[in-house]
Amino acid sequence: MKNISILGSTGSIGTQTLEVVRENPGLYKVNALTAQNSADLLIQQALEFNPDLVVIGNEVHYTKVKTALPSIKVLCGEEALIEAVTLPETHFVITALVGSVGLKPTIAAIKAKKDIGLANKETLVVAGELVMELAQQNGVEIIPVDSEHSAIFQCLVGEKNNPVEKIILTASGGPFRGKDRTFLSSVTKKEALKHPNWVMGAKITIDSASLMNKGLEVIEAKWLFNLQPEQIEVVVHPQSVIHSMVQFNDGSIKAQMGVPDMKLPIHYALAYPQRIRNNFKRFDFLNYPELTFSHADTKTFRNLELAYNAMKKGGNMPCIINAANEIVVDAFLKDQIGFLEMSDVIEEAMENVPFIAHPTLQDYLETDEQTRIFAAEVVTKHLLTNLK
Repeated sequence: MKNISILGSTGSIGTQTLEVVRENPGLYKVNALTAQNSADLLIQQALEFNPDLVVIGNEVHYTKVKTALPSIKVLCGEEALIEAVTLPETHFVITALVGSVGLKPTIAAIKAKKDIGLANKETLVVAGELVMELAQQNGVEIIPVDSEHSAIFQCLVGEKNNPVEKIILTASGGPFRGKDRTFLSSVTKKEALKHPNWVMGAKITIDSASLMNKGLEVIEAKWLFNLQPEQIEVVVHPQSVIHSMVQFNDGSIKAQMGVPDMKLPIHYALAYPQRIRNNFKRFDFLNYPELTFSHADTKTFRNLELAYNAMKKGGNMPCIINAANEIVVDAFLKDQIGFLEMSDVIEEAMENVPFIAHPTLQDYLETDEQTRIFAAEVVTKHLLTNLK
């Protein structure tokens, strides 16, 4: 039996992880569950899975959660996440938090020598070099849970000594695939939240619509698979059947395919290195008579190009782009900024927040804070301008 702690158990990845646990009785034991605000769902999950520890991030909900779970240890606040990932009994940590808040607990888990199922791409975007070095030093396996990176990981199993020429990350194109900037200038959050293939949280769905999600995945892939920027290609594949591909130096390409269901990469990460039978829906080629591919439009969807630029620049630049993006997505969801303006604010942050070529952990944390303050100020300026 594998003991697991789940950071962000009430989100899309967290709830699907618990579905996998539920469907595999006897294989997994839940040691810890954490959530930021979804107290009712967290309580429901804790009553079903009976973990040793429950963490509610927002202390406003602490009394409610503690009262509902008298026989379970309940803590609150971000620092309590550290305890959730370092429980002695825990073998494996699923990091399904959204945003850079996942960085500190992931580092703590690595230092405690816990293997990681990484669904929090921002951790590697913000501090990929630092995190991967720590993982290597501590003998920790980082198994990606994002469908694209899980696909790459699966394609590389058994290919340790075979050089990779490039990887090809597939993108659905989101709800605005094929649209121009004139169309995008007036889209609403309701339209942006209608992803054609995947059911995800609001933040990642907006990122998918703007192609920032693919930009963050490009940066994540660099660190996960030790690649150079020119070895990472993005192609738009609307059917979301081929989750990603690896091209080796002999020209051969391996692809990982399947229905667009996040339970598959979650199941793979939990069971790795085994493949355990499940009852998930099976892929049928007859349901997909055509698989199509096209270039990503980086002129219309500027976030992908900005992410590539940040990756090439290195240092704390990916940290800057991530922090600025978190601010602008929140602003867009609150109707404070337009869809295209998100890229403008991110670019301003990249140009104005101080660049650090060789950042420490403290530098990353300070850069994150500085960028959020700067981006919020720029958002306010845009809001005031739009109101005039």
